[in-house]
Amino acid sequence: MAKIKVTQVRSAINRTKTQKATLEALGFRKLNQTVEHEESPVIKGMIDKVRHLVKVEQA
Repeated sequence: MAKIKVTQVRSAINRTKTQKATLEALGFRKLNQTVEHEESPVIKGMIDKVRHLVKVEQA
């Protein structure tokens, strides 16, 4: 499977509990942090829920 890089570019302040939990499940701890994941339907769904807070690029 392909790898994707996901970077948190916006803050989780004033976001819903589910969006904060999704960011935490993706592995984000602080702003501008980048994490790598295998491209899968589960990860794509999580990214879609917080697409306004993250930037995605192919690794």
